[in-house]
Order: sequence, then structure tokens, then C-alpha cells
Amino acid sequence: QVQLVESGGGLVQPGGSLRLSCAASGSIVNIIAMGWYRQAPGKQREKVAAITSGSNTNYADSVKGRFTISRDNAKNTVYLQMNSLKPEDTAVYYCNADVTSYSGTGYGTDKYWGQGTQVTVSS
Repeated sequence: QVQLVESGGGLVQPGGSLRLSCAASGSIVNIIAMGWYRQAPGKQREKVAAITSGSNTNYADSVKGRFTISRDNAKNTVYLQMNSLKPEDTAVYYCNADVTSYSGTGYGTDKYWGQGTQVTVSS
């Protein structure tokens, strides 16, 4: 089994910054890609940013130039640096990872999710 634990959410004023972290643990063989999604009240979950093991990145148009995703492969951790935050960035942010793991029955690749962390941008 693989667990993803997020941290770093909170309340920030418009124009402020936050840094989210997500650490993966468990019987990990390889993490293919990691990313961040968010879900605002009454809206569908949307992809915010993603990064591969080779550090290729992609971003939603709404966050380009403001958010930066990075990862520390040695720590199985992904980060999301969020700058110039806007009220419309308010949402629960979820970490996501495509992970190859080993169990007693062999190897398998699955998608895992964190529990979510609240980000609120308000004055």
C-alpha cells in the first residue's frame, strides 16, 4: 500500500503565497508522475499541475506563471509553490501520484490520492 500525506494549506490574503507539500510512503518501487488537483465548492475537481519523474511539467492555464510544481525524488515528495494567490484559487487541494508498488502478490501500478488540504484566499 501507498499513502500520500499533504501539508501546507491555510488561509492567505489575496496576492499572498503558500507552499503545499505531499509525501508518499509505503512499498514504493517507482513514482511515475505526481500532481496536484483542486476542487472548489460546487465545482468539479480540476488538474492544477503535474510533474514526471524526469521533471517535465504541465500546468492549468489558470495558474501558469503563478504556481510552480517541483519534486524531490529522494524523498518521494512533490511541492506546489503558489504565488500571487487569488480568491478563485480557494479550494481543497489534492495530491495525486501514479505509483508502481510491490505487494505480496507482485508488482502493480495504481493511482493514489491524498486526503486533501484546504486553501482559502480571502481578505
